[in-house]
Amino acid sequence: MTDHDSIYLDNNATTALAPACVEPVMACLRDVYGNPSSKHAAGTRAKGQLEQARASVARLLNAAPAEIVFTASGTEANHLAVRGALAARPGKSHVVVSAVEHPSTLSLLAHLQAEGVRVTKVPVDREGRLDLAALERAITPDTALVSLMWANNETGVLFPIADAARIAQSKGALFHTDAVQAAGKVPLDLAQVPADLLSLSGHKFHAPKGVGALFVRKGLTLQPMLFGHQERRRRGGTENVPAIAGMGLACELAAGELESKAAAMAALRDRLESGVLMRIPGATVNGGTAPRVANTSSVRFGELEAEAILDKLDKAGICASSGAACTAGGSAPSHVLVAMGLSDAQALATIRFSLSRYTTEAEIDHVLDVLASIHKRMTAEAA
Repeated sequence: MTDHDSIYLDNNATTALAPACVEPVMACLRDVYGNPSSKHAAGTRAKGQLEQARASVARLLNAAPAEIVFTASGTEANHLAVRGALAARPGKSHVVVSAVEHPSTLSLLAHLQAEGVRVTKVPVDREGRLDLAALERAITPDTALVSLMWANNETGVLFPIADAARIAQSKGALFHTDAVQAAGKVPLDLAQVPADLLSLSGHKFHAPKGVGALFVRKGLTLQPMLFGHQERRRRGGTENVPAIAGMGLACELAAGELESKAAAMAALRDRLESGVLMRIPGATVNGGTAPRVANTSSVRFGELEAEAILDKLDKAGICASSGAACTAGGSAPSHVLVAMGLSDAQALATIRFSLSRYTTEAEIDHVLDVLASIHKRMTAEAA
């Protein structure tokens, strides 16, 4: 999908609102203004939108509507899961995660460590694959929660979530998965995966920003972070009905087209990667031999500075992102890529391209032409 003739390949950061979602969201903003907790007709209409969306999210996960808690973001869903799991296991103060989790999880755990929570980070290999044996060894009788992302936001590498959940379950720990980057790209069947908790973020799969969801398996009682009667007392605050309605429809679109859209995105991703490897000497795909979601490609351009390439891409109307997070002191190497064994220089030479269901073959071919031209200019300047 293009905007003002730009090519947008940063869909793991956020996605465009699905065209089919625009009118339902606008209709809610315009007409469904009642509070869903109110008992009058306007409140009942809002409640109907809320419950329709809850059922759609549940269908995407093969879960029950009562197991879906709406939040304001994937970050909030992750925080509710981690804090709630610790509160649900009083006397246990150990959390096991991977070394490549999203900053929303790792930053919370860094904060909780100051409160006495112990954290173990399970390593990944050079391709970003999780060490399941190390995961099993990391879980102790004091482990309250194992929290692992389903798909990595930088490399797209998939973790064996069903196996990990069974390991956690066998050792008496709760299991949470951050499925923010997996939704709409791989099947999320919670009848087959024994996760206790699962996080979603609407704007990662063509729903509006400002809405997320947490699956809470029946029988698990979570202590809320925001107190109130809403969401069956699990998340206080009046629900964002327009955004939730958009998320519900986005879930229906994702579920209905999952296999075909994933196959199309994978073909375009492979076209991008093969073109880069063929036309740009020294280019490498990070995690390229591991199982990955269909839309994500982490490409290392030798040791050329990714930020310089990104700036030139931006000037050419192409949006992508770096594997590095910007810090106050400049660019720091990505913790994900460092955990995979890359040097700082290699990590800082990496660009993430993330496609969507709206990406076209013509866009990919144009990006390849522009990248080849940029690489030629930069290598000539460096010579």
